[in-house]
Amino acid sequence: MTGEFIVAVHAIVFLNHKSKKMTSEAIAENVCTNPARIRKVMAKLKKANLIETKEGSIQGGYAFCLNPKEVTLHQIFNAVDDTVVSTSWKSGNPDMECLIASGMAEVMEKIVERMDDSCKEILKTITVHDIDNQIFNV
Repeated sequence: MTGEFIVAVHAIVFLNHKSKKMTSEAIAENVCTNPARIRKVMAKLKKANLIETKEGSIQGGYAFCLNPKEVTLHQIFNAVDDTVVSTSWKSGNPDMECLIASGMAEVMEKIVERMDDSCKEILKTITVHDIDNQIFNV
């Protein structure tokens, strides 16, 4: 998982709370990152139809106009990332005679895939509204 997911959730929760268009600078200040990173993440959220944008220095900005009770963290995750759990390194070598050395990579790959699937299922159960409730103790 990349930090983009955390940035995306934070930005959407912030936009939902503000209920108005916000600039990348204002969002970046709240997220504690830079506006260029916000614009990169927001472009992905826009492509996934999770936010609306309007160009312009006076009336422009980003807005969240969906129902926070219906937008899940899984939807946000899908907009910015593709795997929650992954590994780039594999142990062993499939060409070795030892069954452990030749089979471990495939076994671990399947376990990591199951972990990734489980994490994605959890994200399907959490909405933007749920995050609001946790923050504001509603």
